[in-house]
Amino acid sequence: MQKITKKYIMKNKYWLALGCFVMLLVSCTAGPGGGYVYQQPVYVAPGVGLGTIIAVVISWSRNKSVLWAIIHGILGWLYVIYALIFSKK
Repeated sequence: MQKITKKYIMKNKYWLALGCFVMLLVSCTAGPGGGYVYQQPVYVAPGVGLGTIIAVVISWSRNKSVLWAIIHGILGWLYVIYALIFSKK
């Protein structure tokens, strides 16, 4: 039986990470039949959405902190739902 050392664990983590990267790379380039399939590009418009605005307003009214407002604005609708569920009385 092989002695489990820190070096052994780190070597296995390296190979695990490399294997995951290779599988991700293969899954991104292979289509359903195993070959490359052209897909329509998706355009995401830049800007601030309604969820971001609501989250920033709720965060500012609750915390009065710019940092928390930015973080909650990034989270958007997730923070809005959280604020509705766990509202301060």
